[in-house]
Amino acid sequence: MLRFIETSKLPTRWGTFDIHGFEDPFKGKEHIAITMGNCSSDEPLLMRIHSECLTGDALGSMRCDCGEQLQEAMKRISDCGRGAILYLRQEGRGIGLVNKIRAYNLQDQGADTVEANERLGFGADMRDYSMCGSMLEHLGVKKVELMTNNPRKIKAMTELGIEVVERKPLMTKSNPHNSQYLSTKAGKLGHLIEDKNH
Repeated sequence: MLRFIETSKLPTRWGTFDIHGFEDPFKGKEHIAITMGNCSSDEPLLMRIHSECLTGDALGSMRCDCGEQLQEAMKRISDCGRGAILYLRQEGRGIGLVNKIRAYNLQDQGADTVEANERLGFGADMRDYSMCGSMLEHLGVKKVELMTNNPRKIKAMTELGIEVVERKPLMTKSNPHNSQYLSTKAGKLGHLIEDKNH
């Protein structure tokens, strides 16, 4: 169960959002939600669940599509005037930043992202979405239009009692650095990905 801490304004290139801080007192993790407009309306809320990716979100890594997906989600919410992004602190599909760098090294040697995680002794995807329940309850959200390519997120929302009215694909262009990453997400993790280059 997360504990709500505080809300403040967050001016961005896509407009001014509200940023809400939450704390998990048991795991020592902090998570945030950024929102625009009235989230507790009866209308479905345009929403993305985004797991932290320092390399993609902040450093512009081309090995993944995370940073582009985050920016596209913020833009869509701004265009709509209403929506939310739940930003979860679970780097590298839940294995942490330093282990993600170790996984990158294995990928440099030919492993795909799933194989690299498994060689390090982790599951293919260790992410947990249960904390979203506390965040959405605080925001008053009951129905969402979920921006995702990942069926696991739809299942997680349904299990939390959140109605997913529609899935909104969030496609980005592939590049020579992330084409294997994207094909692995589709082939081994079941992500619903269509390359915008084709």
